Order: sequence, then structure tokens, then C-alpha cells
Amino acid sequence: MNTNTLSKVEKVYFSNSGRKSYSTKMPYIVVQNFPDLGLLTSLRFLEWVAENPEGVISLPTGKTPEYFIKWTQKLLSGWDKPENRSLMEKNGLFIAKKPSLKGLHFVQIDEFYPINPKQHNSFYDYVINYYIKGFDLDPSRALLINCDEISLPNGRHYSEVFPDSIIDLSLRNREAVSQFEKNQQASLFSIDNWCSDYENKIRDMGGIGFFLGGMGPDGHIAFNTRGSDHNSTTRLTATNFETQAAAAGDLGGIEVSRTRLVITIGLGTITHNRDGVSILFAAGEAKAPVVRNALENKPDNMYPATVLQRQKNSRFYLTEGAAVLLHDSIEKYYRDGDWCFEKTEKAVFDLCQRIDKYAHKLVIEDLKNDKYCSLIPDLSLARVNEVIQSTRTKMELGLKKESDQTFLHTGPHHDDIMLGIFPCIIPTLRVQSNKFHFSVLTSGFTAVTNIMLQNLMQETLNLINQGKIGMLKYPDFFEQGYKYKFDKDVSHYLDKIAARDEPGKLRGICHRMTRVMVDIYNLKSIQQLTDQIEKNIELLKSSYSGEKNPPDIQKLKGMLREFEEELVWAHYGVKVQNIEHLRLGFYTGDIFTPQPERNRDVEPVYEMLKRIQPTVISLAFDPEGSGPDTHYKVLQAIAEALRKWSKEKDLSEIRIIGYRNVWYKFHPSEANVFTPVSLNSMAVLNWSFKNCYISQVDASFPSYELDGPFSDLSQQIWVEQFKKVQLILGKDFFYENDSPKIRCTHGMIYHKEMKLDEFLLHARELEKSMEGV
Repeated sequence: MNTNTLSKVEKVYFSNSGRKSYSTKMPYIVVQNFPDLGLLTSLRFLEWVAENPEGVISLPTGKTPEYFIKWTQKLLSGWDKPENRSLMEKNGLFIAKKPSLKGLHFVQIDEFYPINPKQHNSFYDYVINYYIKGFDLDPSRALLINCDEISLPNGRHYSEVFPDSIIDLSLRNREAVSQFEKNQQASLFSIDNWCSDYENKIRDMGGIGFFLGGMGPDGHIAFNTRGSDHNSTTRLTATNFETQAAAAGDLGGIEVSRTRLVITIGLGTITHNRDGVSILFAAGEAKAPVVRNALENKPDNMYPATVLQRQKNSRFYLTEGAAVLLHDSIEKYYRDGDWCFEKTEKAVFDLCQRIDKYAHKLVIEDLKNDKYCSLIPDLSLARVNEVIQSTRTKMELGLKKESDQTFLHTGPHHDDIMLGIFPCIIPTLRVQSNKFHFSVLTSGFTAVTNIMLQNLMQETLNLINQGKIGMLKYPDFFEQGYKYKFDKDVSHYLDKIAARDEPGKLRGICHRMTRVMVDIYNLKSIQQLTDQIEKNIELLKSSYSGEKNPPDIQKLKGMLREFEEELVWAHYGVKVQNIEHLRLGFYTGDIFTPQPERNRDVEPVYEMLKRIQPTVISLAFDPEGSGPDTHYKVLQAIAEALRKWSKEKDLSEIRIIGYRNVWYKFHPSEANVFTPVSLNSMAVLNWSFKNCYISQVDASFPSYELDGPFSDLSQQIWVEQFKKVQLILGKDFFYENDSPKIRCTHGMIYHKEMKLDEFLLHARELEKSMEGV
């Protein structure tokens, strides 16, 4: 492998990665986690700028650049500080004079069309705030995509030509059938001409000298989705479902992103400058499949990033998780360090998957012919039997009856606990000696669309005007009464579920909405209540989809999500008072949320731990810190609270259950507890999810893996995980088993149980990497 093409910064990071070579089509560098990824990218950017002070740059939008932006701003603003100089030089950046970014030319990568450029969720707004202003670039040298400045025939505005923001691309190829369509067709061709001009301006500058981009769930670069022509240029185009799902959070729901077109530079645009530096960065195991496809395949339209093979200076910057499926990473895992049983497990599980053969039917030749099983020390079929026995042991732990425990189940968002370990919790809930507390650490308001809240507000107003919110008649309701009988709201709603009474369910929600309105706005009469509801309705009507709501609306949305969580666990008799709503302050709804702070975010968790005195704590386990960023920030707050508590009390016996759900998955060898899931548990999951998580029924913010509710995706994952276990134990192990619980197994949940010290080791690594940001 030739490392001479790497820059000085890249050589340091490559050396520190512990990798001696790469066998991929393009070079890549691996770092430990998300913040480190940002630092590497920032240092390489500054290194390039110092050598190309008037070069052409194109930088990404979204969440992935968070630490790239933060590190770049920190280093530039404190260039001569000793700690910054030391950090830069330690990582290969030796530049005496701070580079000026004023001479750079900036090219915006993409944008939704149409979108008001003043909206905070437009990419134009992002570029202006984080790059033009944030990096102190010269706006006169910026080539931007401002939808207001894309001229349309007769001076029309896009809101006049496309009043519903929907553009029919078939008008490029068919006859317009009305004057309205003729105006749209003419405008469409004008937009196409604008895109051609944009492309020509980029090429007239010599192309892009430094391109930094992320990768979408389908492997897209910019908005060049799977199947894009590698010679594509700037254009107005549609997207695919995976991209629409990823954009749903930006645009206020899949209902909007499903029909919204985009303007994007093309793959040919990105690679026009053959000497240009093109860097793609990716974090987390969710990106591992698209990273592998990009780096290990020859140029192929199905894998957009393979186009970068045209450029000698193309690079991939990856976290360990994003690189985990690369052939090199698998080789490193098996060949570096001492052999351990986890490696044996992984090798045998993967062999059974690859050749589709049950473990008990493997023969010694299967093991010897497999690249990694052949590395197992003292290789024999006895090693396979050890994996079979280990799998049975993990299942036995998943079926173990728990008693006399105090459980604290935590989730970053509402529904995380349910989607992660719902069937694991249910058996323990039925044991009377167990105590239960559930805690959602953030408000979760971003998961509630404006239109949903608007409709609920309107229905609440209607019921009040019809005299159907009876509690308003109580004489002390506006002073004290609204604070009581939260459990009654929950019970009322569950009664209506049982009766299949949809209007009754809606009325139950409106009861809770009434209580929280009085609480949030300190209302003192029915008139004040109806006036405030009407104000909220008007505010929501005037808000654009995806707009950041004011704090009172955020709180209102969050309290709706809290009601949903109470409904789920009330199925099993858990009281409202045992559902903790912490609403940690770092959760702001901004594109980049702040880091957890000790007083604001850690202290509430610490106080909760002392009050509950849990013996078992469950949490979303994302130690790499690759997102959703709420996951690792919540993990850090819990870890720091546990550290503080451990100084006062011996916590050596406390058990930590690390779970993953629809965002990240364990390999069977990584988990040490397998919980069998029955069809009954799946039915309860789906029934409870669709009846209780009312804000999620329409799946406005779906996973890119499934166009539907998250409960369906959880079930799909559990079934896939069960198939892996079946290959190890055999189907007959299940349907002929003496245990009814095992006989009725049709899904499997993996989780990792840890003692406190082990958990804190994972959390500490991430915390250290964030120091100084």
C-alpha cells in the first residue's frame, strides 16, 4: 500500500488507527468515534486551505458536520493558544500563520426545491449561518442555491407557480393540458436552465478543489441517490424513499419530504476536477453497508460513491462502527490480538449465515474451508458445540425469572424502551416483588408534527365548546384541580381502547391536553383556555413544516409524548407517578444540540437514581457516539450521574442492561442475553404501539429501512435475529422443546448486560474524546 498520497495529517491519523494497509478501491482512515471524526476532518480542511487559499470548496449540511464545524471554529478562533497548537502539531498540522478563509470560493451542494431560503430548515440558511458567517467566508465568492433567486417566466414566484410545492417532472416530456400546467412547464425548463448555468459556473472555476460530504442511507452523495449516472450534472430531481425518510426530520415529516424535489450538484460535478480532494465521512454501524459497497466495488451506478475512484485524492473518513463491515476490518478483528471466545462465536454465526447451514450439521471441512473459522485454536467440532451451548446459556439468561429487583428502564426518546426491550420487560412486570420505574430523559417534542397538534387543539376546542370536558366545571379546577387525576386520564383512554371507541380515545387525549394547557400557560378560566387554544391554532397554521417551535409549543408537544409513554406502561398497572419525565435541557430542537452539562442535565439523573435506588438500569447503548445524537448524550448524562452516585454508595452489584433498537443492532456475539419473543408479544407490541404512540401511528418520521411504524420494524428485526439463532440451535430445538416459552418463540432480542465498571469504561472513552470541543 502506498501512503505517499496521504497528507501529513492523514498519515498521523492512519498510523494511529492501528491499520497497516487497506485493500479497498480508495484510501480510508478510521477513528474511534464521532467527535474524533470531526477533528480529523477539520485538520485536513485547514491543511488544504493553507495550501489553496483561493480554492473552491463545497461543504455538507446536516448533523454529520457538527464536530467538523465546532473544531474548525475553535481552532481558528484560538489559533495561537498553546493547547490548540499542541493539538494541531500532535496530529500533523504544522502551520505557523492562521490560514485566511476569505479567499475561498464556496459552492453549495444541494437544496430542497421549492423552499423559502429564510426558513431555518433550508440548506441555504444552514450554509449562510454555519459556513459563510461561521467560517468568515466572503459571501461574494459563494455560489449558492437561493430558491427566491431562481427566476421563473414573467417574474412569477415559485409559490404562485407551484402553490402546493409539488412539481410534476413528467411535464419535461409530455404536453401540458392547461394554462396552469403550461406555466409550470415553462418554469420547470427555466429551473433546468438555471441548473445548467450553475454547473457551468462551477466548471469555469476549474471544478471543486475540496469536497466534503456525508453518505445517505442508500449511499447517496449530495442528492445523487442510488442509480444516479456517474456523469450527472447539477439538476432538479426526485429522491427515493430512503432519502425522503432521512429528510423527514428537516421538512417536518415524510408527508412533506415524499413529494419535495431537490436541486443537487451531480456526481460528474463533484469529480470534474480530477486533482480535487473529495472526502466522504460516515459514523456508526448503520452506515457500514453503504461504506462497504462504496469502498469494495468497482464503479457502479448502484453505489454513487464509487465515482470517487476517478480522483487520486479521494478519501473516506470513518468511525470504527462505519468501517466494521469492510474486509480489512474483519481481518483486523480476527488476526489482531489474542483469540477470544467472542471471535469463535462470531466466526461460527457468520459461517452458518453465509453457507445457510445449521451449526449441528457443520462438518470439519466447513470450518477448515472458512477463512475465519479456520483460525479458531484447537479447531474441531467441539468448538461449534461450545457456541451452541453458549447460545443456549444466553437464552436461559433471557428466560430467567427476576424477583425482588428495582428496575429503572431509561430511554433517550419516548418509545425507545418499548422498541428495544418490550418483551424482556413484560415477564418481570408480573412479579409482585419487583418495583418499576420508567424514565424518558428528553421531551421528544420533535416527533410531533404541527398538523397533528393543530388537529388536537381544534378537537379540544370543539369539545370544550360542546361542554364535553366535564372537569372544567369543578370549582377549583384552574387553581389545583388540573393537577390531579392524571391516572384517570390514562385509565379513561385505556377503557376506550378496550371498547374500540375511537371518539372516546380522542376525548381522552383532549382531557390531557386541557390539563397541560392550564399548566403551561397558568390559565385561570375557560375563556382564557379557549383564547389560548385559538392562539395556538393560528400559530401552528402560520408555521412552516419543520419550523422550530417556541418553547411553549415544544412543551405542549412534549407533554403529549409523555402521555403516550404513560399509556404504554399503564397496560401493566404502572402508575403515572412511576413514569419519570426528565426533559433534559440539552434537547433543544436545534440542528446541533449542546453537550450535556453537569448541573442542567446530570444532576436531575443523579437525584432520580438516589430517590429510586435501582438495582437494574436499562439504557440505549451507543458508546461510539454516532447518533441519533440524543442517544449518546443521554448515555453520557446517565454515566456521569452513576459515577457521582458510586462515590457515595457501593454500586458493584448494580446491573446495566444495554439495549439497541431500530437504529442499531448487536451482532449475536456482542450480546450476552437473548430473550425469546412470542407472536403474542409481537401482537401486544403492535397493538400497544399503534394505540398509545398516537403521534407515531402515521410514521411521519420513519426509519429509512421501512415505510411504516417503528413497531413493524422492531418485529422485522426480532424475526431476523431469531433466524440467526435458529441456524445455531436448529429449528427443532424450538418446536420440539419441553418449554412452552421456547416452543412459542418466533423472534429474538439481543442485549448486553454489564456491571457498572464495564459500562463506565465505554462511556469514559467517548467523554474523553469530547474534551476541548
